[in-house]
Amino acid sequence: MKWGVIGTGNMGQILVDAWMSSGVIDQDQLYITNRTISKAYAIQSVYPGIHVIEDKKDLTTFADILFICARPVEIYPILAEIHSELTSDQCLISITSPYSVKRLEQLVPCQVVRMIPSITNRALSGTTLFSFGESVHKEMKGYLLQSSKLFSNPQVIDEKVTRIASDIVSCGPAFFSYLAQEFIEAACRETSINRSEATSLMENMLIGYGKLLEEGHYDLPTLVKKVCVKGGVTGEGIKALEGETGRLFSDLIRRTHAKYQEDIEKISYQMLEG
Repeated sequence: MKWGVIGTGNMGQILVDAWMSSGVIDQDQLYITNRTISKAYAIQSVYPGIHVIEDKKDLTTFADILFICARPVEIYPILAEIHSELTSDQCLISITSPYSVKRLEQLVPCQVVRMIPSITNRALSGTTLFSFGESVHKEMKGYLLQSSKLFSNPQVIDEKVTRIASDIVSCGPAFFSYLAQEFIEAACRETSINRSEATSLMENMLIGYGKLLEEGHYDLPTLVKKVCVKGGVTGEGIKALEGETGRLFSDLIRRTHAKYQEDIEKISYQMLEG
């Protein structure tokens, strides 16, 4: 199978790095392009066997599986440009959430999949979310799920939970990194610890925390119980969190879902105008 990538920005590059690190495909099976073509050539300088194709339509003719790694408002113009080169044997994969597989199937003549990756895939870890269109062949579905096991934990989801699943899997690392940084800043404001030391302690705690979960020693509720001794210091910290985080995460979810609906409306308007 030959894979193609249109869009080698942050997530496109993360996927390429994950694929190369995991060996899911060989370098000479991968074809890439980008609006700023120098970014694609920069990736090729790291992986010399990868093919850089400057024209999207030319790249489309090479790929059995074509990943569209672009912002929602960029996808419709891309699909319009490459439409004439797509065939029913090919599989198009969008990594953005506002385009449902049903909508994508209305726009292209090929098999359609939505795959939402995570930055954690770069470490050959984390989850990759999948939604499959009705036109996807059984063999293609099996191939994609099996391939993704080499760099992630694939999970097929109902399209109704796409946004919240993406919030957890794809946006989650940014959300919890922000919270960790806020913890560090508060530690520096309230005590004499310096930022470098606090950052090192935080990063090592998060690495160990992840390993506890990965190796199955504890689940999330048990971790709280094990660390939070009755009447102890951790319990006082939990009380502070209880007073704030319920509202915080509810507001976060409302905001991400509102932006999701805004993006859906924008692409719907694009399609009407197109």
